[in-house]
Amino acid sequence: MYPEKVRIVEVGPRDGLQNESKSLSIETKLELVNRLTGAGLRYIEVGSFVSPKWVPQMAGSEEIFSQLPRSNTNTYAALTPNMRGLERAIDCGVSEVAVFAAASEEFSQKNINCSIAESLTRFEPVMEKSLGLGISVRGYVSCVLGCPYEGAVDPNKVLNVAKDLLRMGCYEISLGDTIGVGTPADTEKLLKVLLDEIPSTKLAVHMHDTFGQALANVLMSLQKGITVVDSAVAGLGGCPYAKGASGNLATEDLVYMLNGLGVEHGVNLPKLIAAGDYICEKLDRLNSSKVRHALI
Repeated sequence: MYPEKVRIVEVGPRDGLQNESKSLSIETKLELVNRLTGAGLRYIEVGSFVSPKWVPQMAGSEEIFSQLPRSNTNTYAALTPNMRGLERAIDCGVSEVAVFAAASEEFSQKNINCSIAESLTRFEPVMEKSLGLGISVRGYVSCVLGCPYEGAVDPNKVLNVAKDLLRMGCYEISLGDTIGVGTPADTEKLLKVLLDEIPSTKLAVHMHDTFGQALANVLMSLQKGITVVDSAVAGLGGCPYAKGASGNLATEDLVYMLNGLGVEHGVNLPKLIAAGDYICEKLDRLNSSKVRHALI
């Protein structure tokens, strides 16, 4: 009923911190990544090569990547929305990058000032150069279960964008409930459409917890054969272009649930909780993980 093993994609240092009001030092961000690695997380989205003018919290990504140890067991990835971002990532020796598109036309316009089709066209040279250099590319699709501007999103629109990204060379597509409005029934409906045409091994889920549905949506996804889950330590994050979006699913809460299901994941929960407390202290904010508050 559930997979034997789940790969956790830790997005706290990027998707988490990008929507926090307080900017952190390079040293603090680097310490967070090292603590997450020490907790057993093997895939960490560390930063984003976007203009600091638009997302000031992502300033200093070059310095962070340049100080990370090269490893055959750990993946430190970066979001690269355009060719300039990719070139900056290449200069830092980044081994994996991510690109993103929306399933909602209005969200795409408000987020990156272009249509979905135009965004995919923009990514083609990024994909071509990345793959030519042996850099793996992960794809994100935003607003898969709802849009802050359009409301409900047709699963077939999600399917079309996901297929386009796979055709372009992405090895995996992360399905993002960007504003956290989806329910398990919505998740089941979406995956039924996608899994008819895309293998489960090519899909991941990325659930926000605005309405408290993230864990339930992940559980439904696991039942449907998904084995890769995005989450953020301490439930950090949101989306700067999605009004009302709260944080990501807390990695601590995900790990606790996987422990209860007997699903292997490789993460040490006490060390993970300590990493969450560390970054929340630096941010002067409460830890959003329910498991953290129950255990400590």
